[in-house]
Amino acid sequence: MKNGMLKLAGLDLELFEDGGGAPLLFLHSARGLQQDQAFVDRLAKTRRVIVPSHPGFGHSGLPDWLDTPDDIAHIYLELMDRLGLAKADLAGITIGGWIAAEMATKAPERFRKIALVAPVGVKTGPVDKLDIPDVFAVPQERIDRWLYLDPAKHVTDTSRLSDDELTVMVRNRETFAMLVWEPWMHNPKLKHRLQRIAAPTLFVRGESDEIVSADYTERYARLVPNARVETIANAAHAVQAEQPDALAAKVLGFLDA
Repeated sequence: MKNGMLKLAGLDLELFEDGGGAPLLFLHSARGLQQDQAFVDRLAKTRRVIVPSHPGFGHSGLPDWLDTPDDIAHIYLELMDRLGLAKADLAGITIGGWIAAEMATKAPERFRKIALVAPVGVKTGPVDKLDIPDVFAVPQERIDRWLYLDPAKHVTDTSRLSDDELTVMVRNRETFAMLVWEPWMHNPKLKHRLQRIAAPTLFVRGESDEIVSADYTERYARLVPNARVETIANAAHAVQAEQPDALAAKVLGFLDA
């Protein structure tokens, strides 16, 4: 995978690219590209996968005017202009799925098909109850159990990370909190724009995901025309880490159908 920095919209954007074939813009999860790398590698076997590090994640800059996923959506539409992508497939995981949904409501004609993996971004349930649990209010051990069926296989040993890797991990978490904190995990306007999405859309979640529930995903998908929901067995929230092969097969099967 080759990477570089691109000056875009007044910020330095870290950009990765791998593979060949039809273009696929991939928007990473809240934990950054490292969490999603195995899944991206599978996609790149048949696709030209373009992966920006979200502003404030990885080594991308974070301008002081940017504070919502909606802001990032505008930047990525400009990125498509810069790369000459008049139309492309789009995929995103968790907050990446949120950004993807925002993009697809703004320029529906630019996306052929869309895959959203455990996406957040809308409020679908009662006003007095969180749709997505507060991941900053519980111990890390519980979060690990929400992320993985077997945390021992996937939890990062931070003692083995370089100073740069530790800095990126902490920076990703800090930026994620800033983007989703208020209102919690959603844009109140997005649910009223989702009917603009024109591309066939696939929602995918891990069968045992306790962060993005089955009910939430179904309610979200009902707001999007021509959408369907599928699940991946033997996976919790971080389905891209636990079942990268199964998830890639599901997503590519949908995109290539």
